[in-house]
Amino acid sequence: MPLRFIGTTSENGNCPSLYEDTETGDIIVQGDRLTDPADLVDLRHVKASETFVRVPRDLLTRFAPKE
Repeated sequence: MPLRFIGTTSENGNCPSLYEDTETGDIIVQGDRLTDPADLVDLRHVKASETFVRVPRDLLTRFAPKE
């Protein structure tokens, strides 16, 4: 899948970042994996293939597609 870099609020190449799959339009999120059991217990309908990342709200409000 060809990815297009959308943006980041990180400095010095640290996560998080947003990308777009140019074939499907899906948004790909790069960030620190959520691993705290106290946070994970609240997640619902989790498939074995899924993982979760923490994304600062500022990143989404600045770069996420509006449509």
